Amino acid sequence: MPETTNQEENALNDDLHPIAVSNDRLAQVFESSARRWELIVYPSLFAFIILAAYGFYLIFNLAKDVHYLAISVDTNMTVLASNMQSVSDNMGQLSANVRTMAVSVESMNQKVGTLEPMLTNITSMEKSLNSMTYATHHIGRDFSYLNHSVARPMSRMSQFMPW
Repeated sequence: MPETTNQEENALNDDLHPIAVSNDRLAQVFESSARRWELIVYPSLFAFIILAAYGFYLIFNLAKDVHYLAISVDTNMTVLASNMQSVSDNMGQLSANVRTMAVSVESMNQKVGTLEPMLTNITSMEKSLNSMTYATHHIGRDFSYLNHSVARPMSRMSQFMPW
């Protein structure tokens, strides 16, 4: 290859010069843009890391609280189950007592049914007692008349009697 002359080199540099200038300009624009992005991205990344750590802390505490809640619910469910067993036993006893009461009430109903003829007899007895009371009252009145009738003559005869 033949050696190029100075003129040729200058001509070649003149042709490449606009490309070199545009590459420099592109590099400068890229660097300034990268600096702007660094001012936004790095603080954002730092804030994201802080928020992520706080979120992990919240989730960790929530998981711990749910664990305590599960233990508490489990304990309370055991107590509730034993109380429900007691309620079930008491309901069985209550049911048996209600059955006994139903039988007793049925028996009472039958006995009251047998008392109805006695009620008519009692009504008849009441009428008889009323007539006996009326008769006894008349007897008392008659004795009062008798006492008045006999008392005067007897008081005079008493004076003659020795006793």
